Amino acid sequence: MTEFTTTTRGDRVAFDRSGDGPGLVFIAGAGPFRAGDPITTETAERAAALGVTTVVFDRLGRGESEAVGDLDLDRELEAVRAAIEAAGGSAVLCGHSSGCSIALRAAAAGLPVTGLVLWEAPLSETAADTAEWNAEFASRLDAGDHEGAQVQYMRDMPPEFLEGAKASPAWPAIVAQVPSLRADGESLVWASAALENDGLADIRMPVLTVYGTQTFPQMPLASARLVAAIPGATEKAVPGAMHSWEPEPMAAELAAFVRSVATR
Repeated sequence: MTEFTTTTRGDRVAFDRSGDGPGLVFIAGAGPFRAGDPITTETAERAAALGVTTVVFDRLGRGESEAVGDLDLDRELEAVRAAIEAAGGSAVLCGHSSGCSIALRAAAAGLPVTGLVLWEAPLSETAADTAEWNAEFASRLDAGDHEGAQVQYMRDMPPEFLEGAKASPAWPAIVAQVPSLRADGESLVWASAALENDGLADIRMPVLTVYGTQTFPQMPLASARLVAAIPGATEKAVPGAMHSWEPEPMAAELAAFVRSVATR
């Protein structure tokens, strides 16, 4: 059943909560929200059955977390903070794609994060290239060119991703929520720079980077960069393909990680 909480900025955040135990909060990447993301919902329910309190929330400007105005990274971090509070006051964050860079920023900013699980963080590009990509995205978004901003956001993804999205009847809805991607772009710029300036060295908590056994070549490379940059971080390949995990094995990995963090 959908629950709601309110951030310190006054934004109402919709979320699902399951289970009883140490907290685990899922942070979606660019686009997904609960109603259109059954894989995350199933994973959360399976992890909850293994003794974890899980929270899956709609990012600001998506699903039932309606929001207008400048949906920047600082504002999104307050939504993450509210989700952590709903999970019990502290939590492991599980980021998917650009949700990884939001999770990293939350940890670095001092939110009550006990650990990080980072699924296929798109952090294989240089900081300069990432900044250039995001500057063009933000320019189009600020100009009100939402379709152009969406196309720019997907510029470096496999071409079939954009082709499939534009051919889908959901394309207008995808474009309509493009303002919610501002936080993703800003977080990727921050994380890319942090990878190059030793900015992740102060993250002192358990970190597991994860990628699918059938994935794109960039994902293991990005994982290796994160492991090299974050003290004590580890990595693992788990069943998954096309930038998505399989719920049952991922839930088992997550529950084991959260329980291990809770006993430290």
